[in-house]
Amino acid sequence: MSTLLKVENLSHRYSASWAIRDINIEINQRGVVGLLGSNGAGKSTTMNIICGVLNQTEGEVYVNGINKREDPRGAKRQLGFLPQTPPLYADFTVNEYLTYAATLRFIEKTSIKKAVDEAMDKTGITHFSSRLIKNLSGGYKQRVGIAQAIIHKPAMVILDEPTNGLDPNQVIEARKLIREIATDHLVLLSSHVLSEINLLCREIIMIEGGRIVFADSMDAFNSYAQPQTVLVKMDNMPATAELLKIPGITKAEILTDNSCRLYFSGSSGITQKIILASIENNWALTEISLEKSLLDDVFKQLSHHSQQ
Repeated sequence: MSTLLKVENLSHRYSASWAIRDINIEINQRGVVGLLGSNGAGKSTTMNIICGVLNQTEGEVYVNGINKREDPRGAKRQLGFLPQTPPLYADFTVNEYLTYAATLRFIEKTSIKKAVDEAMDKTGITHFSSRLIKNLSGGYKQRVGIAQAIIHKPAMVILDEPTNGLDPNQVIEARKLIREIATDHLVLLSSHVLSEINLLCREIIMIEGGRIVFADSMDAFNSYAQPQTVLVKMDNMPATAELLKIPGITKAEILTDNSCRLYFSGSSGITQKIILASIENNWALTEISLEKSLLDDVFKQLSHHSQQ
């Protein structure tokens, strides 16, 4: 199988400052790959260059083996893109809009109807083909946006915050659709929501300070986001000094009369130790839950690690 996306020594400069430096990415199989980055990290610049919105200062981008600089039109034919705000025409019907999108993608006239029908079927919007886009719910507008991104059957689809602004039920449906699309395409998913990346992605690429600080499997990433705190609720909340006697607890933060946050470090079985202490001291433990590291904390850990 050919390399679906290859980015070599990619760098881009705005005026006198570099937005990204020496970005290298290689993805050889279909599935969902997450692209993470804090504001100003260089994530959007990288994504815009891959999509062909920006021309890079240095480096090369290959989409399904096609060099974007040497053959920009050929490379773009291998790409589908859904920006954070779907590029929809509200006064078009779904069918009219997708027919227009197929025309923009240079699909042969004789093949446009088939392409539109297949895209609508795959995204579950066939029954809305005659409805004006402005009359669709947010979830179905997102489906129309995804349909335009896959209508020409590209090798890679880039989705920028695809569940942003959707209600919980719509988010569940959008995730299901993204997984289905990933069986036929490489999906590069940009998001700042760590839980979304965790649920959908098999691999993750993290950009911070204009450079890649992490590129590996989701399991490897999660090893950097191990729980560091425990939320605890007790009917008989003890004093802070008593909580600090629990092996492994380094700090106790009282939140309310019956809840606290306990910080721990390098201690296995911490929940069992808290439960045991509660039983022995009659603290009447009612709830306990581990907290994952905040995304900002993970960024800091990975940035520090990459500089060592």
